[in-house]
Amino acid sequence: MCRIFGFRSVIQSQVHRSLVAADNALAVQSEAHRDGWGVAYYVADSPHLIKGTSPAVEDKIFTRVSGVVAAETVLAHLRLATAGEVNILNAHPFQYGRWVFAHNGKIVDWPGCREALQRSVAPNLRRYILGDTDSEVIFYVFLSALARRVDLHRRGTALSDVHEALTETVAVVRSLCDSDDPDTRALLTIVVTDGSSMVGLSAGKPLRYSTHKQRCLDRDTCPFLADNCEAPTQDGHVNHLIISSEDLQGENIWQDLADDEVVGVDWRMVLHRGHLGAPLTVVGPA
Repeated sequence: MCRIFGFRSVIQSQVHRSLVAADNALAVQSEAHRDGWGVAYYVADSPHLIKGTSPAVEDKIFTRVSGVVAAETVLAHLRLATAGEVNILNAHPFQYGRWVFAHNGKIVDWPGCREALQRSVAPNLRRYILGDTDSEVIFYVFLSALARRVDLHRRGTALSDVHEALTETVAVVRSLCDSDDPDTRALLTIVVTDGSSMVGLSAGKPLRYSTHKQRCLDRDTCPFLADNCEAPTQDGHVNHLIISSEDLQGENIWQDLADDEVVGVDWRMVLHRGHLGAPLTVVGPA
């Protein structure tokens, strides 16, 4: 399966260590996830995407991009193909307007439910599906659900609307693509962002998150250093959120998400957590 890395911070930060330099960096993980890569980062509220089809660990462009990217929001993905050819169109993340989306998982009977799932996408969005993966169609199912709630092109979408759209997306996929056999259950672990909010859903494949470190390596120089950088948040506000398929070695403290559980930050960097179909709640002290 694939690997996902999502990063959201109050300050522009380099992610070179997480993508390249750490012992379990994304580039290292690409030795087993060799079917392409993509990195999305935001500049002036606009997403910039760079993708490749070779393994990230062997791609000089991936190394170069990882070394220069400094942003408040980054979403990166390594692909292990389960549906669709290995090409640029099928590489994640996928982007529409300000929204960027990455998926780890698969629809088991993708050929059998592909047409029905595509028909569930709003007609004005369906024409933007360019590849042949289940992941891209799931993204447009999500956008269709979100568009019924908000203007996709406006900044500051409420986290509750993103959560409701994800809940609807999972329900649509499972109703059209799952059977009574539990082995056919769609695997729908997702990270999605519009540059200001970021949400991760664990649904069938593991997902972890971190909001603080044992000790920040930049504590002596960072002007944004706060108690919530080195301890769990006491009021819901965090200075950064990292979402990852696997722990990344370093000072970060990691927490696992349960199946069908969601975590995310809104545009104010307030941390929320909850389950599909239930309201999100602000994360406070244990």
